[in-house]
Amino acid sequence: MRDLPNTQVSMSGNALYTDLSGYYDLMCADIDYQAQSHCVQRLQQLFGNGGCHHLDLACGTGPHVRHFLDAGYSSSGLDINQPMLDRAALRCPEARFSCQDMCTFQIEQPVDLITCFLYSIHYSASIERLTACIASVHAALASGGVFCFNAVDKQRIDNASFVSHSAQHGDGQFRFSSGWYYRGEGEQQALRLRIERSQAQKTEVWHDEHPMVAVSFSELQALLAPYFEVQVLEHDYQRLLPWDGQSGNAFFACTRR
Repeated sequence: MRDLPNTQVSMSGNALYTDLSGYYDLMCADIDYQAQSHCVQRLQQLFGNGGCHHLDLACGTGPHVRHFLDAGYSSSGLDINQPMLDRAALRCPEARFSCQDMCTFQIEQPVDLITCFLYSIHYSASIERLTACIASVHAALASGGVFCFNAVDKQRIDNASFVSHSAQHGDGQFRFSSGWYYRGEGEQQALRLRIERSQAQKTEVWHDEHPMVAVSFSELQALLAPYFEVQVLEHDYQRLLPWDGQSGNAFFACTRR
């Protein structure tokens, strides 16, 4: 992209996520929601109780919920962001959505499967709140229910690594970049986001940094162990392989004790 005048807009916390909720699906345009959903359905068949009641934590605009509904599940979602839920309700009018904190949520009836995609488990932001999230999930699952989520190991984060993709929206060209940052100690890491919008010979740039909990896989397994039988798998939605002990991200399939 050639050099154009830039407008730098600095935003903190979840401001970007909130203010640009209309662009969220565009930000995630490169994600294969169908493959992710199908993979978890296979895991639930292998490790779960055979039930079809599903809850998606941090569901955003509901793309995963849509795929679970289409696969015959009774699916619902929760998120702390109401604008996201409003869009989810349009996408999935037959689903139930709730504006709740995933670390302290409650539901009326136990479900058979709880998911938390796109590394959103890290939004718990601290070990204390992550522990509360795990306990809330355990309380919400039926006997033999399964909790599936993906996570990144703080000890294997490359601060220089960013993932980017571009997309056209209306008469503007967008470029989205994201990457993890961990300072090397403590329980805090960050998800750094950058959005460029080029339109009419002008480029606007938004920067945001979301506070996330930093945890190693050994620490995470220890937190899960009192509540679940835990399977740690390679982050591969096409093949179900045990985690090799080296990869920096992994998928967790946790069966309720």
